[in-house]
Amino acid sequence: MKITTLLPVAGFFGVAALFFFAIFGGDPSEVPSALLGKPVPEFTLPAIADTGVPGFATDDLKQGEVTVVNVWASWCVPCRQEHPLLEALARESGAPIFGLNYKDSEDAAQRFLATLGNPFTRVGADRDGRVSIDWGVYGVPETFVVDGEGMIVLKHVGAIDRKSLTEKILPAIERARSASLSTVSSPDSGGTP
Repeated sequence: MKITTLLPVAGFFGVAALFFFAIFGGDPSEVPSALLGKPVPEFTLPAIADTGVPGFATDDLKQGEVTVVNVWASWCVPCRQEHPLLEALARESGAPIFGLNYKDSEDAAQRFLATLGNPFTRVGADRDGRVSIDWGVYGVPETFVVDGEGMIVLKHVGAIDRKSLTEKILPAIERARSASLSTVSSPDSGGTP
């Protein structure tokens, strides 16, 4: 056989292998984010009326406390499935959870929270989806862990399940808290040793 005959066949198998590993290799919730290790984007989101919690803005994520931001919508079936785990996350971590309501009507978002419960400390309405785009959101649900300085330390794509909660999200919260404590107690930071 000539090499000119083998090259296209080898090229086909090479491309097929790349597609195989891109589709089946690894965790689909591990979508790389250009925002990891970077500050949260600048934004201000109004509250959803009658939820009993305020909206939020960039500065609310820079108050020295590790925070979880969950992007959700009432029309999102996986958001309904993960909702009980958001309540568990709030109990188990003690971290405030801020809800970023994506392209939803106020009435539908209110019904969703009234029916399923409201695990959120704050809920902001992103009616046109622009803030979510700035966060690099591909779809809902997505969950971010933000350190006390407003830096994004984790992005989880898709619904939270028990495994992602215990193996990814809770450890990311603890790492962010530990990093914050070590910065505060560092002699160079002006904190007490």
